Amino acid sequence: MTRTASLTLFIDADACPVKDECYRVAARHGAQVYLVSNRRIGVPRDPQITLVVVDEGLDKADDWIAERAEAGSVVVTADIPLAARCVGAGAQAVTPKGDILDESRIGMALASRNLMTDLRSAGQQTGGPAPFAASDRSRFLQGLESAMRRAARAGV
Repeated sequence: MTRTASLTLFIDADACPVKDECYRVAARHGAQVYLVSNRRIGVPRDPQITLVVVDEGLDKADDWIAERAEAGSVVVTADIPLAARCVGAGAQAVTPKGDILDESRIGMALASRNLMTDLRSAGQQTGGPAPFAASDRSRFLQGLESAMRRAARAGV
């Protein structure tokens, strides 16, 4: 496997249920990992893993990630607008459930998100996302591996 020094993994960490999986995949690829949060969280002692604590405030963690995302990086987030910003900068994006949000999918994901937001604003009961399941973890690993490989090729 080709290791790319510039391969970087950004994790929108506050509510990410797949941090441990991210660490394993990043280690296999020799990637630098940045967990971005607005509060302190436990992280493994590893020179390849850095916790970035941003100021509290709307979109502070998103802004930090989006300002640094580029070709050769992968962003793990359930935040569709953040994913769109990162994809627009050339990064790969994957949700904790393994959905790869690339140029061909991000527009539809944003449209769906905006529709659901509008329905909720109008008082419509839309329900929440399905609970995170073991099958989601497996699907995430596949999606992250694919995104890391694509980012490695893009970062060359």
